[in-house]
Amino acid sequence: MKKLSLILLLLLFTTSNYAQLFPTLGGQRAGISTAQFLKIGVGGRASAMGDAFIAISNDASALYWNPAGLVQFDEDEIIFSHNQWVVDINHEFLGGVYHFAGNYAVGLAITSLHMEDMPVTTEFAPRGNGQYFGFGDIALGLTYSQKMTDKFSFGATVRYIEETLDKLKMRGVMIDLGTYYWTGLGSTRFAVVVSNFGAELAPDGDVVLVGNRKKSEWQSFAPPTMFRIGFAFEPYESQEHTVTTSIQLNHPNDNSENVSLGAEYIWNKIFYVRGGYKFNVDEQNYSFGAGLKVPISISQFTLDYSFSNFERLGSAHRFSIILGF
Repeated sequence: MKKLSLILLLLLFTTSNYAQLFPTLGGQRAGISTAQFLKIGVGGRASAMGDAFIAISNDASALYWNPAGLVQFDEDEIIFSHNQWVVDINHEFLGGVYHFAGNYAVGLAITSLHMEDMPVTTEFAPRGNGQYFGFGDIALGLTYSQKMTDKFSFGATVRYIEETLDKLKMRGVMIDLGTYYWTGLGSTRFAVVVSNFGAELAPDGDVVLVGNRKKSEWQSFAPPTMFRIGFAFEPYESQEHTVTTSIQLNHPNDNSENVSLGAEYIWNKIFYVRGGYKFNVDEQNYSFGAGLKVPISISQFTLDYSFSNFERLGSAHRFSIILGF
């Protein structure tokens, strides 16, 4: 317990001195990356906990949060997540995880962001010229995870992404790398994840401007690479009640460093209540949600919901379903 207390004090010290360790550079770095849909979290459980989830990642949503988490649970699972995002944007995620040979797992996931078509406006028709254009994103990821020892796991994801804006398309390949380590001090564990690592991306296609001018050369931008460190443990655990807490430090390449806190209460491994908070994140702050896990027929059925608050943009609602076999 002395070692555990020392770790907690170190984390509190790190959080309180965060501004000194990592200068706030959000104003300087904002707007330098593309494919922003890759930063939208997946699953009602993780989102309810303020996205402080990489050191938990023990269900199929680990396909998004931490590829090393695929071997932190034994069941084969299928997940579907629907996110009613801000300004009438919809975000969907579908994935599956299969375990084999005890210490290995593979997964496949598809992500889609879509919205209704929008009117085309020009300098001479600011309210629309009668035409419409569409915008949408799609990502397809393949994940491999392996338990190297009984305490340490590693995982990687290769992801193909495609973004469509009317006649323009942007394509690229990105990589996620994740680790997961049980310290041996009670239930404490920590994780390190690098997400969306890859080369710069630029659109392909031609656009005809006013005066029949054609533009076909476009500036390239970096993907939204994110470096995360997370720590989690159960401060209280019994046969009927379990409380899980998590803290996560996030370092994006296109905004300020920030901290996420999350907590989850579990009753009899059936009913779940969750809450989270994000510090130093533009717009977003608190979140909360609940979940239910029950056996049905040949599978375990899990339903999760989360509410995420935005200071000016309103709110976001996520629903996710997990089937375990």
